[in-house]
Amino acid sequence: MSGQPPDRSAPAPTSTNITKDLGIDRAARWKALNTRGATILFTGLSGSGKSTIAKALESALIQRGHFAYRLDGDNVRHGLNADLGFAPKDRTENIRRLAEAAALLADAGAIALVSAIAPYTADRSAARAIHAREQLPFFEVFVDAPLAICRERDPKGLYRKSGAGELKGLTGVDAPYEAPAHPDLHLRTGDTSVNAECESLLAMLASAAIGMD
Repeated sequence: MSGQPPDRSAPAPTSTNITKDLGIDRAARWKALNTRGATILFTGLSGSGKSTIAKALESALIQRGHFAYRLDGDNVRHGLNADLGFAPKDRTENIRRLAEAAALLADAGAIALVSAIAPYTADRSAARAIHAREQLPFFEVFVDAPLAICRERDPKGLYRKSGAGELKGLTGVDAPYEAPAHPDLHLRTGDTSVNAECESLLAMLASAAIGMD
């Protein structure tokens, strides 16, 4: 892991000699499937509760008959992003791939739930821009817990390893986390229950006419 933000001065690679092949009209697909796609990006420190909340919301949506799918940052690193480490440039590419995959799911009509630390403001803005490009709803949710609580929870043992000197570049400890200034929803997990947080998320989606019964 590394603590320095990535250099974004170099242009991203671009493919040539390609044409976008348009298929079924999105509106027609969503109408036929009685669904509407969107992406929620859950960002926050390790141990803040991102995955726990995303799993609870996925379950709540599925139980209500909605098409939802969770893209967990660690899970995706076992496959799609298995070639990426934790250097800043790899973190940037990790979020870019997650955002592109989520946009595909949202286009298909799913509510894509992305739980990832996503420490850099620019990367989260780029994820939003990908969805704006595709004209898809995107919500940034800041899962906010004090570092002391995250250390106490320590579900993956990362804070223990960091304290023992076995891990360098842990976000929030010796690598930066740029907290969202204006998230679509701010969840303070040290003060509320998972059920209350899930209800806030369902209300957010309902206000945008997404995931409504």
